[in-house]
Amino acid sequence: MLERATKTIRTAGLLLAAYFLLNIVLRIALPHSLELDEAEQSFFSQYLLAGYGPQPPFYNWVQYAIVSVAGMSMGALVVPKNILLFLCYLFYGLAGREALKDQALAAVAMLALITLPQVSYMAQQDLTHTTALLFASSLFLYGFFRTLDRPDTGGYLLLGLATGIGLISKYNFALMPVVALIAILPDAEWRRRVLDWRLLIAIAVALVIVLPHAIWLLNNLAFASSDTLVKMAAGSEPAGTLRIGKGLLAFVVAIIAFAALPVAVFAAAFRRDLFRAFSAGNRWTRLMERMMLASLAGIALIVLFTGSTMVRERWLDPFLLVLPIYFLAKMQAAGLDLSGGLRRFRPVVPVLMACVLVALGFRVVGAGLIGTYSRPNVPMAGFAREMTRQAEPALIVASDTYVGGNMRLQFPDVPVVIPDFPVPGIPAYASADGPVLIAWRGKKTATAADAVMPERFSSALTAAGITPQEVGSLSLPYYFGRQGDNFLLGYAWARPRNR
Repeated sequence: MLERATKTIRTAGLLLAAYFLLNIVLRIALPHSLELDEAEQSFFSQYLLAGYGPQPPFYNWVQYAIVSVAGMSMGALVVPKNILLFLCYLFYGLAGREALKDQALAAVAMLALITLPQVSYMAQQDLTHTTALLFASSLFLYGFFRTLDRPDTGGYLLLGLATGIGLISKYNFALMPVVALIAILPDAEWRRRVLDWRLLIAIAVALVIVLPHAIWLLNNLAFASSDTLVKMAAGSEPAGTLRIGKGLLAFVVAIIAFAALPVAVFAAAFRRDLFRAFSAGNRWTRLMERMMLASLAGIALIVLFTGSTMVRERWLDPFLLVLPIYFLAKMQAAGLDLSGGLRRFRPVVPVLMACVLVALGFRVVGAGLIGTYSRPNVPMAGFAREMTRQAEPALIVASDTYVGGNMRLQFPDVPVVIPDFPVPGIPAYASADGPVLIAWRGKKTATAADAVMPERFSSALTAAGITPQEVGSLSLPYYFGRQGDNFLLGYAWARPRNR
């Protein structure tokens, strides 16, 4: 059955649809305590803004639209992510069809995305903006390959759409159009695609999509770049050869970590055919090689320029995403009989799907066994229930987006604010006609006596005319946790001074 399913894009898509449906069911079945990115989306879904902070706004806009229509719920957070991931696989398969000219191999390429941990596991675990980036990258590959193979208005429209979405999904996507242009320069026929008047359509579409955020970005560049600069900061490492060496080593390690599993899986399935194919090539394989080399060279220059000693694997997502298509294209170009390798590869797909589902579930339900707790283990529903036994809040003031997002999920009809969003200080419109619930995180291993309101948080409340009263804390056991392992949440009740 699986062998038949991999023969076409459509049937492979049905297999993937069932897989993502299982991911949705699993996440909804697990405790409704949010991961960091989920909590951020839950909190930000109250607002429709041109910019939200260090991350571009595409995923926030999608989430806002879903919540506006369906209301806040766990399903409203989980379903959009899985739809975008499904579309990532689907457009990747369509891109593979353009480059491979073979429905069966394109379906295999689409399913082979499961071999990339950043796509299969990490995106399901907690990533939202990266999920949008993966979707945009696959759409870009499809639009790009289609435009090279058979240029038409539809292809240029797709290219513009993908570029616009990619630029407001993650800022590192900006390198994709650049490396695509570099990659086609050696090919005389493909160079003519750049001179086609329809490229203006693509540029116009991309500009329309990007313009609202671009205007916001011009006035908030320092704010938008702060998080990235912190992540890339070299810490206390002195400038010089040592720091450069550490940065380049981290870059190489990230490449190896990204590519290790797909290389291992393809090598195990296709054996000597994979390595014999490395000397073969065609127009498409050379294009993909130039794209990957140009993008990696660009990232290396960024590492050197910024002095970063840390490179995360997910930063490579849009640039090495093409690997499964590339491997299949190389073997196809070598004229090898791939039937044996495909026969060995097909059973790997459901095994990896099952491994992802088991890992996602076990990290929560098995947390007590391994002694490491993830954020879905935090008893947020219990906290909400205990804090509001005496009264229902008219407003919730949270210390950060993690607490704020979780509170919004528990109280979907109550406005939730934090001190530094969208502007410093509690917004004036947040004044409430009833009790104000204030909540903040304690230390994971703290006792109840250690729940002290952070100074930055208490100062912002005072400036907003909110005087905390009935200050307390709750220490509740983790879901699926060991006896004695608790999470702490501090809270207080208050009324604004003008009420």
